[in-house]
Amino acid sequence: MFGRLRALGARHSRLADAVLLVPLILLTVMSAQPYGGGSGMPGSVRLDVPGYLTLSALLLLPLFWRRHHPVHAFAAVALVSFGQWLLRVDPVPANLAVLVAMYGVVSRCALRWAIPAGLVAELGIVLVVLRWSDVQPPGLISGSMFVVAAWVGGIYASTRRRYLESLEERASRAEHERDQQARIATAAERARIARELHDVVAHNVSVMIVQADGAGYTLDTDPEKARHAVQTISSTGRQALAEMRRLVGVLRQDDAQVEDYAPQPGVAELDELVAQLRRSGLPVEFTVRGTCRDLPEGEQLVIYRIVQEALTNALKHGGPGARATVEMEYGAREVLLRVTDDGRGAAAPASADGHGLIGMRERVAMYDGSVHASPRPGGGFQVAVRLPVSRAA
Repeated sequence: MFGRLRALGARHSRLADAVLLVPLILLTVMSAQPYGGGSGMPGSVRLDVPGYLTLSALLLLPLFWRRHHPVHAFAAVALVSFGQWLLRVDPVPANLAVLVAMYGVVSRCALRWAIPAGLVAELGIVLVVLRWSDVQPPGLISGSMFVVAAWVGGIYASTRRRYLESLEERASRAEHERDQQARIATAAERARIARELHDVVAHNVSVMIVQADGAGYTLDTDPEKARHAVQTISSTGRQALAEMRRLVGVLRQDDAQVEDYAPQPGVAELDELVAQLRRSGLPVEFTVRGTCRDLPEGEQLVIYRIVQEALTNALKHGGPGARATVEMEYGAREVLLRVTDDGRGAAAPASADGHGLIGMRERVAMYDGSVHASPRPGGGFQVAVRLPVSRAA
């Protein structure tokens, strides 16, 4: 509630300042008639009601600018009060504006302004005591207590405001660093995906080259033209492969051989992956539903990597005795994939450098799919993927 009030006050600062001054304004107005009818202190000037209201207005008006110009507002109030003292005019309720303006300086300015403001306010109390002899020393003590209380309150408000600003700055910086880390992880994952897709396409192109070379020596109808056309296909394929390797090769960071055209793993290698995780200590149950169909190598690679990442996370974070299930269902237009474990789920410690979910989303997004990964009620974690089926290459 208080946070909302602070936010509302920050958006409408002038209105908030006016609302806070309402009690002092009401006190000033309600005291006009009694002040005008009083006798006043010996040797002092007693103003009539119009004069009283004019002096009060001069003391209160600068307070409307105390938020944005606290030093100037305090200087104006202090000068009016000092002029009032020089003219021997009796103190009025609006003289409390000195304390309000001093609080504004202390709460919003540095100590080099806060200390002089407190000293000026205390000097005003001393001058009032010295001017009117019937004011006893206890009056000086009580007036000084008001000054000290307002000054200490302003220091507390200033300290708290700076502390909250530092927290907001720290939170903003942490959010910025988190977004930056996410962007770095996304870029790294996209580079990895690009390398893997490059290998997939390189394998297909290499097969095309081999088939085109073979066809150049086996066609019997118009062998010269056929051989020339097939050789052109082969040459074009080799040039495309070389160009692609030159453009994407900068993403490579491993020591793979240039002529290594081995395809990336796919759906057929899931059994071996599951067996490998079982040997590592994670009991895994693998189920396939629906009619198996040929999928493009890129989509097969996405399925393999998601299963690999999800099972690896289950092995790392699931805890002792965790079990996992992999369910793959072939539909008419999409493949559904669910990897579920019964481990610690939300209770598992967060990994500082883990970006597996980001990688999953990046992979599936290339094929207009969706990923939902979250802890399960009662424990465990589930990764559910919907991957539209495209025509196999």
